[in-house]
Amino acid sequence: MNYDHILIRYGEMALKGKNIKQFIIKLQENIHQKIKHFEGVKVIRTQGRMFVLLNGNEPEPIIEKLKNVFGIHSLSLAIRVENSEEQIKEGALYALKKEEKAKTFKVTVKRITKDFPIPSQQMNQILGGHLLTNTDGITVNVHEPDVEVRVEIRKEATYITSGSIRCRGGLPVGTSGKSLLLLSGGIDSPVAGFLAMKRGVQLEAIHFHSPPFTSERAKQKVLDLTQTLTKYGKSIKVHIVPFTKLQQEIFREMPNDYAMTIMRRMMFRISERICEQEEILSLTSGENLGQVASQTMQSMHTINEVTNYPIIRPLIAMDKQEVIEISQEIGTYETSIQPYEDCCTIFVPKSPKTKPKREKVNYYESHHDFTPTMEETIKGIETIKITEKTVMDQSFEDLL
Repeated sequence: MNYDHILIRYGEMALKGKNIKQFIIKLQENIHQKIKHFEGVKVIRTQGRMFVLLNGNEPEPIIEKLKNVFGIHSLSLAIRVENSEEQIKEGALYALKKEEKAKTFKVTVKRITKDFPIPSQQMNQILGGHLLTNTDGITVNVHEPDVEVRVEIRKEATYITSGSIRCRGGLPVGTSGKSLLLLSGGIDSPVAGFLAMKRGVQLEAIHFHSPPFTSERAKQKVLDLTQTLTKYGKSIKVHIVPFTKLQQEIFREMPNDYAMTIMRRMMFRISERICEQEEILSLTSGENLGQVASQTMQSMHTINEVTNYPIIRPLIAMDKQEVIEISQEIGTYETSIQPYEDCCTIFVPKSPKTKPKREKVNYYESHHDFTPTMEETIKGIETIKITEKTVMDQSFEDLL
């Protein structure tokens, strides 16, 4: 007897109504995509549960992958046995003995199928007695046990677990539509992308690149951040916008104190064009209320005027330390703090407007036609597809 399955619990998804099936199917697809490189592993689902059949693979590397799949609330190693009293006793004893440091235990039986003749409460008593008889120095504690042996008796088989690993929860990536992440290379925007994915959003990214004022290493930094984000979802397309000419024109032709606001409006206009081309339904931004001049309420009101697309701002109410802590936890922080400038940190006005007015911006923009340069900029966009495999390949190359 051995742990041969991983039991997956849904969490929030279980609250869905008639459309729960589409969430479960997407989660199954995402899990399969994440662990398909493990030979023989299968992802199967049954009423209210999903299981990964290990088929001889070591569980630890697979669990590490599953912990980052949004939609999984928790998981447990599980033994699958036949629906017989003797098999269940043997499985429960195995699960308890695997917890070598446990001094107390509790048994919880759920009889999902009424075809099994013994009621749950009676099975609790039978298994508790069996475990006490066949172990030394271990007692029952129903309130705060060191280990809880859980037994789920289902129609097709019984699954026995003795521990639970908390995962990231949320919704499966791809169930909430697609969004375009404005990815700058700083600390905030990768965290915003991560949190959007946690709500089931599939990402593409857009980055504004201004060579020679921003370097190729700054561009690579953004691609590296994107690679890190693929650990939590699917492959991500990055649209690299050659922004130099348009950015210089903005800062040459517009009043200096309004240039930052107008630059952000241009970014949103170009982003909206990408959304139209790629059938993307929203924009995702790492903006945080009050952090910099372009993130005041007045600035957001003025910048938002140029797009009808909804803008997801997952960080809007967080303070900087909270964002840093998430960045460190998801593995983007060390890359984000690399000292390569992005286009938002060059040509910075001495005194940018913190309370810009729409009517003034519209007045200034009406006196210069940015259309030719904007169209030229859009034509020059380079698109790169980043997959998790790309990361693995790069890591391998680093060893050569």
